[in-house]
Amino acid sequence: MEANTANNEQQMAATRYNRALKLALDYMLALPGLLLIAPLFIFLAIMVKLDSPGPVFHRRRVLGLDGRVFDAFKFRTMYVNGDEILARYPKLRRELNKNYKLKCDPRVTPVGKFLRKFSLDELPQLLNVLARDMSLIGPRIIAPDELNKYGQYGNSLMMVMPGLTGLWQVSGRSDTTYDERVALDMQYITEWSVWLDIKILLRTIPAVLKGDGAY
Repeated sequence: MEANTANNEQQMAATRYNRALKLALDYMLALPGLLLIAPLFIFLAIMVKLDSPGPVFHRRRVLGLDGRVFDAFKFRTMYVNGDEILARYPKLRRELNKNYKLKCDPRVTPVGKFLRKFSLDELPQLLNVLARDMSLIGPRIIAPDELNKYGQYGNSLMMVMPGLTGLWQVSGRSDTTYDERVALDMQYITEWSVWLDIKILLRTIPAVLKGDGAY
């Protein structure tokens, strides 16, 4: 009994320590990064506004730590009447319902295609990182209705914050199947370390510049 209590206390201490390390890494990189890219941030916001009518930012309702629902910010990449546009393509609607991704999406604006190609649409999520909704590195963000696709792994996914980047983003992104995305998320959670976060962060830069699997 005493041994189990000691083990539980050690695990809780390790969890607090790991979360403190991720918090330090997030703030050390996200805050200076946001200040550094401020001119680019403003330029992209203007481009989105000039490209098509509608708001600059898109709020996506997603799941965070412990199942808490929050709004993940992105630059808007779609026309505001996207649902009406997609209704003209039943086959694409079925594909979207199955994979939550479309390679050729008629709802995406011209500027939106460029932003998605180089993952620039996700830069506003640095604000989510500073708000402690997300981490710089972690599993991919998912909508509440996607959780059932994780099956037995759903509880594990809710034990960590989703990331701005992660194993999925540096392993082919949307060119992977949904099951492969789930496996990569679970691999990250199981093998997590500060060094893994740093390696993913370094791999993110060339992955973004190549634009492979981004749409």
